[in-house]
Amino acid sequence: MVVKIEQIKETGLTLDEPVGLPLLTEVLEGAAPGTDTGFQATGPSTLHATFRKVSGGVLLEGKLTAHVKAPCKRCLAEVTLDLPVSFLLNLVPESLARGDDFNDDDESSMEKKERGQGESGGSFELESADQQVFDGKTIDLDPIVREQVLLALPMNAVCREDCQGLCAQCGQNLNEKKCGCETKVVDPRLAPLKNIKLN
Repeated sequence: MVVKIEQIKETGLTLDEPVGLPLLTEVLEGAAPGTDTGFQATGPSTLHATFRKVSGGVLLEGKLTAHVKAPCKRCLAEVTLDLPVSFLLNLVPESLARGDDFNDDDESSMEKKERGQGESGGSFELESADQQVFDGKTIDLDPIVREQVLLALPMNAVCREDCQGLCAQCGQNLNEKKCGCETKVVDPRLAPLKNIKLN
């Protein structure tokens, strides 16, 4: 998904771009070993994106819902989640971020450089946006979607807030039925002390 700067008019640009299952699977299950998040994508999504030119860069507002599943961290039952992902990014061209167009004698270049360093030009929206650098000609949405989906993932999934999990001794799912195991586990090194009879 690539957007060219010339596509963004003065009034802005709004797009609804499909986010395919292969991209989401790659993000969640990791292309490299050891990068698996524990979540799996269950279906494709759609990115609703709005682009506006501001302060020499582009303000990108995006929203999508990632459909994922993962094992519950307490009882290991499968949990399905509709994960809302929303973000606001201030995309700054590399040349502006580096200050390539800066010239001490050129007042307008000085203003551009200052804006590139975080001045918002009076826009509260721009102040609250995360800043990201791009090449100045095209905006590749795939790496942005990858990063934002990963940031939106919860640390762990639970099937419900009051999930009782599994019995540590017999493995019974305590949400389904109680087991007869003792709730207090005795350290095996101290177990012989239980047989001592006091007079």
